[in-house]
Amino acid sequence: MKQDNNIPEIDFVITWVDGNDPDWQKQKMEYSMQPDLSQKQDDRKERYRDWDLLRYWFRGVERFAPWVRRIHFVTWGHLPSWLNKEHPKLNIVNHKDFIPEKYLPTFNSHAIEWNMHRIPGLAENFVYFNDDTFIINKMEPEDFFRNGLPRDYCIETALVQDDINNPFACILMNNAALVNMHYSKREVIGRNWKKWFHPAYGKMVFRNMLMLPYREFSSFKYSHISSSFLKSTFEEVWREEGEVLDRVCRTRFRSPGDVNQYVMKYWQYMEGKYEPQSPKIGKFFTIGLHDRQIHDVLRNQKCKILCINDTENIGDFRQQKRNIKDSFESILPEKSAFELSYKDSGGMYDKKCD
Repeated sequence: MKQDNNIPEIDFVITWVDGNDPDWQKQKMEYSMQPDLSQKQDDRKERYRDWDLLRYWFRGVERFAPWVRRIHFVTWGHLPSWLNKEHPKLNIVNHKDFIPEKYLPTFNSHAIEWNMHRIPGLAENFVYFNDDTFIINKMEPEDFFRNGLPRDYCIETALVQDDINNPFACILMNNAALVNMHYSKREVIGRNWKKWFHPAYGKMVFRNMLMLPYREFSSFKYSHISSSFLKSTFEEVWREEGEVLDRVCRTRFRSPGDVNQYVMKYWQYMEGKYEPQSPKIGKFFTIGLHDRQIHDVLRNQKCKILCINDTENIGDFRQQKRNIKDSFESILPEKSAFELSYKDSGGMYDKKCD
């Protein structure tokens, strides 16, 4: 579908893993048992657990963002039995199709993310989704890109964590350190002050004001929803910090020494290559902590993008899974063209989902 004159063609990239695949589990176990792992690895089961919600991601895209040019579906090699592989907008991408061989196999989401720009045929303007992030309301290309630039909210914040065992805190610190090595905070804000203090941020603009006395960047607000990127930003960061990224990609599992794809967002902030956006476009909730909010926002479509985060203490997994699927069915009951019929799938998936 051709976009308007000022709207570029936009691709979506989604990464997915079937944590129930015995071949994948066997390979993961082989590498997780290796004695030469020098850092604590983030190998929690909830990072790979499959909630069987992927079909609703495709339904949301078809209904609420039908203008997308292409969907690059990134996988270890397994595919859902119900997936229509012949859909004209679908590009199935195996890790080995774009990640350099020296980094494979990988169970580190950061290694996958850092190499997304190598996906064959990927557009310059693309949006990255984790498989726990869903479009639940009508979206326009301008929600992701404007004037050829990613839409984002650049809101600086202090880095505060309450869990000493959370490796994510270390990763966020690494991200900020990498950016501070390349950019002067005073110069960045001086060049982009209109974007830095944009009214689209609402009350959160005061965070940027409160962080002004600090000489260097601490961190930036993150909501773990979709991220709009320029492919050229990935190429630039690889040129500037290839040694650091190479080290991250060689780590089979996520570790506290990593930097993640948020660096790309920060880099775009530093260069002024973004258009300000309201943080209200999406919401982030954790299962077990925000169950009521998840179902309320989902059933009443109170935002455009919703992230449903898995964690360790969720209670009854099967019941939670049923409840969330019921809420999705309330807004996306119709099968998409990305789904095969029960008959066409060879009877390989639950007929109740038809």
